Amino acid sequence: MGIKTQSAAHLKATNPVNSPRFSQIVGALPEVVPFVAPETLERRAGRRLALRMGANESPYGPSPLAIEAMGLAARTGNLYNDPEGFELRTKIAEQEGVPLSHVVLGAGIDDLLMLVCRTFLDPGDPVVTSLGGYPTFNYAVDATGGTFVKTPYVDDRNDLGGLSGLAQKYRPKLVYLANPDNPSGSWYTPAEIVAFRHSLPQGTILLLDEAYADFALANPTFGLDDTGVIRLRTFSKAHGLAGLRVGYAVMPPAVAAATDKHRLHFGVNRVAQAGALASLDDVDHLDAVKAQTEYAKVRLAEIARKVGLEPLPSSTNFVCMATESRQRAEVILNGLALRDVFIRKPGVAPLDRCIRVTVAREPELELFECLLLDVVSGI
Repeated sequence: MGIKTQSAAHLKATNPVNSPRFSQIVGALPEVVPFVAPETLERRAGRRLALRMGANESPYGPSPLAIEAMGLAARTGNLYNDPEGFELRTKIAEQEGVPLSHVVLGAGIDDLLMLVCRTFLDPGDPVVTSLGGYPTFNYAVDATGGTFVKTPYVDDRNDLGGLSGLAQKYRPKLVYLANPDNPSGSWYTPAEIVAFRHSLPQGTILLLDEAYADFALANPTFGLDDTGVIRLRTFSKAHGLAGLRVGYAVMPPAVAAATDKHRLHFGVNRVAQAGALASLDDVDHLDAVKAQTEYAKVRLAEIARKVGLEPLPSSTNFVCMATESRQRAEVILNGLALRDVFIRKPGVAPLDRCIRVTVAREPELELFECLLLDVVSGI
């Protein structure tokens, strides 16, 4: 018996072109993105922003050595980048004091978060995190079908005891913690982080987001034989390479080998690798950025107090300024937006009473002070 054929018209009627068959996970996702970009705001308004102080970018720019190296690398942009990132990974391994097999590159921490979630999570797996923490981690968990178990911030900080308790109860594969934290700016000491890691049950990995580690007083260290920690770092903040998209993870070799099965091997481009490698060698520039960041945070704290807001302690490159309520914070946020000032605010209590402001150079800080005073005086 021959195989029946169907007419093109019948196929078109039963399989309409505009009916894509998404995966169940993607089909169930809400139509949201983690952040609204400042460029999007400019397109909506039809004009440039007066101040861009909401994305925690470095206002001090990349290292001059990195700029030179990236220019040279761009001349060979016709060639593929090294998919192993060997030179950059070797330098990172040297600075971190770990073997090369522990270092994995990614296109920023956001890429690495997705990579780790794909590596570990099956649909329905619980993940422990903070309610109101870094939203792109949630985005990665959602995209891989994981489920959330969250504990709220306490005293404007991640609740280590609450996270540990949930981990003991649910035995998740991953517990996510940002230290220093975004969006609060808070920081736990190395001893506190190490104690927290050892409070987690066997088989649970601490996914430690250290995007702002360059601004912290100190950072924890873990033994090479500790298979329960994955640390994430980025060149987006202190190194000033946010637009280049380059970060790295320090993880157990067995986990690194598993990520190698499905990571985007050419994801960290040739220019980004060259810039990051040169930036690691420019210690003077990094020290200058840290000093300027500390100065700017002091100025932002002064500005906040001058207009009746309370600056929260910060070990990052931004300052959260607390108001008495979420409603007042939203009024200030919207008032600044009308004046073409891009900042952000946390969306979940207790931090939803705050606005979050990135450090800036002195002329921008002076303008921000004037515009913030104008907004607050009109409320």
